Amino acid sequence: MSVPQSSRVSGDGVFDLTRTAVVVADRAGVTQGWTEGAERLLGYRVSEAVGRPLADLFTGVDPGPAPDSEWRTRLAAADGWSGLEAVRHKDGHRLDLELRILPVRDTEHGSARLLLAAEMTQTPWSGASRSFLEGILGMSPIGVGMVNADLRFVWLNDALEAMGGISREARLGKRLGDVQPGLAVKAIEAEMRRVLRTGLPSVGYEYLGRPQSDPQREHAYSTSFFRLQDGAGQVLGVCYMVLDVTESYRSRQRMALLNRAGERIGSSLDVWRTAQELADAAVPDLADFVTVDLLDALLSGEQPAAGPVEASALFSMRRAGQQSVREGCPEAVVTVGERASYPPSAPVVLSLTEGNSTLLQTLDLDDGEWAAEDPVHAAQLRALGFHSLMVVPLRARGVFLGAAAFARWQHTGPFQPDDLVLAEEFGTRAAMAIDNARRYTREHTTALTLQHSLLPRDLPDQCAVEAAYRYLPADSLSGVGGDWFDVIPLSGARVALVVGDVVGHGVHAAATMGRLRAAVQALADLPLSPEEVLAHLDDMVNRVADDAHTGTSGGADTAGNGVVGATCLYAVYDPVACSCTLARAGHPAPLLVSPTGAAELLELPTGPPLGLGGMPFESVELHLPEGSLLALYTNGLLMGKALDLDGGIARLRSALADPQAPLESLCDTVIDGLPGARPVDDVALLLARTRALPHTQLATWEIPADPSAVGEARRAAAARLAEWDLEELGFSTELIVSELVTNAIRHATGPISLRMIRARALICEVFDTGSTAPHLRHARTTDEGGRGLFLIARVAQRWGTRHTSQGKIIWAELPLRPAPFNATANDFSTLAADLGAPPAVTTADDQ
Repeated sequence: MSVPQSSRVSGDGVFDLTRTAVVVADRAGVTQGWTEGAERLLGYRVSEAVGRPLADLFTGVDPGPAPDSEWRTRLAAADGWSGLEAVRHKDGHRLDLELRILPVRDTEHGSARLLLAAEMTQTPWSGASRSFLEGILGMSPIGVGMVNADLRFVWLNDALEAMGGISREARLGKRLGDVQPGLAVKAIEAEMRRVLRTGLPSVGYEYLGRPQSDPQREHAYSTSFFRLQDGAGQVLGVCYMVLDVTESYRSRQRMALLNRAGERIGSSLDVWRTAQELADAAVPDLADFVTVDLLDALLSGEQPAAGPVEASALFSMRRAGQQSVREGCPEAVVTVGERASYPPSAPVVLSLTEGNSTLLQTLDLDDGEWAAEDPVHAAQLRALGFHSLMVVPLRARGVFLGAAAFARWQHTGPFQPDDLVLAEEFGTRAAMAIDNARRYTREHTTALTLQHSLLPRDLPDQCAVEAAYRYLPADSLSGVGGDWFDVIPLSGARVALVVGDVVGHGVHAAATMGRLRAAVQALADLPLSPEEVLAHLDDMVNRVADDAHTGTSGGADTAGNGVVGATCLYAVYDPVACSCTLARAGHPAPLLVSPTGAAELLELPTGPPLGLGGMPFESVELHLPEGSLLALYTNGLLMGKALDLDGGIARLRSALADPQAPLESLCDTVIDGLPGARPVDDVALLLARTRALPHTQLATWEIPADPSAVGEARRAAAARLAEWDLEELGFSTELIVSELVTNAIRHATGPISLRMIRARALICEVFDTGSTAPHLRHARTTDEGGRGLFLIARVAQRWGTRHTSQGKIIWAELPLRPAPFNATANDFSTLAADLGAPPAVTTADDQ
């Protein structure tokens, strides 16, 4: 079978038969026809070629282990085959051919194969388009390559040749995996095949790899693939354009790493945890091993010195954090918490003493002053393969806190200046977080000390109620809040029970709480009813809020820290009458549990919260049997995350179901029943179980308005002291009774009564219907009276006046154990003489 030389395959197609070797073979690969073009191309005459296997005539430059099998596969393809092949001419020189095998059918010979072969310099890759390829793409700074349908290189420009470090000659006819095994070959070729199959271009396909030009460093590439085809639609291959975007990729990676570090570093206000977060954030993306050392002065709560660190201070550094890509941090010579020491020439020391970051792109551990001064450490690092190091001093607000060291041992290349910039940014963020943690620790300690000084440490000694309490702040960070409680002993064996809640949490709420608690204690000593105490508190809160909003406190803008409001419950319990008077300012009503276990919320008038002003407060007086349990609390005890007040009351009722149980156990039961790990609001709980004063500890006499009744009152008081086994208080008690009764007879009207109470102290009270309060005044030496209250103030532990709806009560207290001044008649005479009065004076007119 012969093929006319004038024939064409695709008139303006790939193979021009005038310049192409045309060979006919059977399906077994034996040559049946040989043209002059084949003779010119390969050097074999017709007589030498016909009858020989194609594998002998097209001998590969680098033949595989079974070239005959490879040719049989090509010839057996139903749709033919095309590709590039490097073969030997008859005289031995190399020929780079583009081959195409086409199936041919005729009636004479049956199925056969037509082989077209042409040198690549004669194909369309370098023919009519040569000027375009070399003139435009060849000079492009972007790497451009073309592969045929078998993904073998047929053309590439100078930029791609330089980019990969592989010559053009070594690439042509080869696939990507043959010349660049360090790239992601499988993924790249899969993308090329997709483009060949679908015709859809792939733009901006990114991958990582290590090119032959720089095998020690990972590069990033952005590649676009386009399918090539001729005018007739015949697919020729793929053109791809490559950009080395390593720097851009690393910049994006650094930015992403910096963002992740910003999220991870400083998640808590703990110095040690923050230092460890810095080490964790830098490994493995930035370094293979990181250490963070902090000055002892910082860790102990002291104020580190500003500016570069003195060399002597570096002897007191501690390892605060470390991390490694190796499990267990084998590089570390100390553990976290231990002292870290360095020789004077170590990079950590130099960075802190000079105040600058250090970049050692090539770490020489075989020579140098540092290795000589610390040979053990240097030998360990050398054995572990460290080759690059960075040290960044940690400083914030002009204060040096420590240093972070970053090291590499893997084959990721040395640290670059951009890596140092990133490490410094890490260090800046960590230093700010560490300094904030340091400041917080100091302020937190101060705040806790403040609050502990503001809240009662122990409940005072009194006989009116048995009390217990619990306090739980909602602010887990600061540990301080604005709730408070108090138990304040009052005159007449009474006691004031107080619970309050300042809006907000933290230091400012605690400071405001302290002001309110101090105000309540001061007001409790005055002869005021519960509603009057709340009215005075309301005025005070308004003044504090005005000061805060106008910036009068220190001249700074403190509006953001001003008092928005507060609530308060104030109750006074009298164990003699077993009565309780209560008033509230926007505060939850207390829960009362009877001795039998019946629980009810007390219906009290709801006054406005403190700080609103404009509305009066009201009080309610209730009779409480002995053994009644009164629960005072703040909102946080009732309000869980669902703000279920009814559920909170139900939990409180259930916890206090046994009112006779020990109060400490009841407090624990109430707190343990709170929902969630921590309350949503501060919690203050005060439990008070009422007591009744026995009648045997109480004595009352009606006193006639007759001066002669003074002596009878003294004698009655002395007799009762004898019954109570308190004769040693006789003279002081008689003096107080004499002065108080005499004043009432002289200046008051209506009924007069004397009451003595034996409680934690001996209490003497004189009631009259007058409304004027007594006061101390300085008597002249010629006055016959006016010194009675001076005498009472001298012998009594405390004294005062309180008003009732019927009049007033003047009272004085004596300790059950006599004070160092044990009043006797001689002492009284001396005292009277000191006051300028005749020794015989036994009455007073101080009203």
